[in-house]
Amino acid sequence: MNLEDEGVPLSVKIRERLKAKRQRFHSNDNIASVMQPGDLDRLLDEVSEKMQGVLDAMVIDTENDHNTGDTARRVAKMYLKEVFKGRYVEAPAVTEFPNAEHLNELMIVGPITVRSACSHHLCPVIGQVYIGVLPNEHTNVIGLSKYARLAEWVMGRPQIQEEAVVQLADLIQEKTQPDGLAIVMEATHFCMGWRGVKDMDSKMINSVMRGVFLKDTNLRREFLSLIPRRV
Repeated sequence: MNLEDEGVPLSVKIRERLKAKRQRFHSNDNIASVMQPGDLDRLLDEVSEKMQGVLDAMVIDTENDHNTGDTARRVAKMYLKEVFKGRYVEAPAVTEFPNAEHLNELMIVGPITVRSACSHHLCPVIGQVYIGVLPNEHTNVIGLSKYARLAEWVMGRPQIQEEAVVQLADLIQEKTQPDGLAIVMEATHFCMGWRGVKDMDSKMINSVMRGVFLKDTNLRREFLSLIPRRV
């Protein structure tokens, strides 16, 4: 079958492009490399139709209920262009500058508010991230706002917090090449507060330490001591 034929769902075409490139497309993967101009808007039409099927299957009368008449498209747009946007668009442009002043002291950026969704129930995950960087004379310097943009891009996918922090660490390390990198994330998971045990006070905190932050306990202690305590 020629997948460019009319009538073949766009999602099928995108899957075949990914398979042709032997590219993984898990929930927290970015697939922008196979997206073509106009694909996201066309995919919105397809997801809206599927979402309408979900509402129909839950026996919601969207034809006569004024509250849910356009809910299917609103939800589809929210997922594709907001909540899961990090799957479908390229990484934000980040201008890198040489470390002209040979900065080599600890720098901490945060708190950066991040919003994601758990890949188990698609419930919101909302929290804050702190990023510690120990540069060297060869480290690329990026603007402070760029850390927030990179975090937003990585978090804009359905995933688990442990993997999200590792992905963010890999990306920042690739962009800056520091001697050390440390990231701490604290988040509330609505899959615990909204359903299940319904515990609204529970949070998850995890960290990633790279380079000298792993080797130098004093540096690691300094970074952690400078992060405002929540309890």
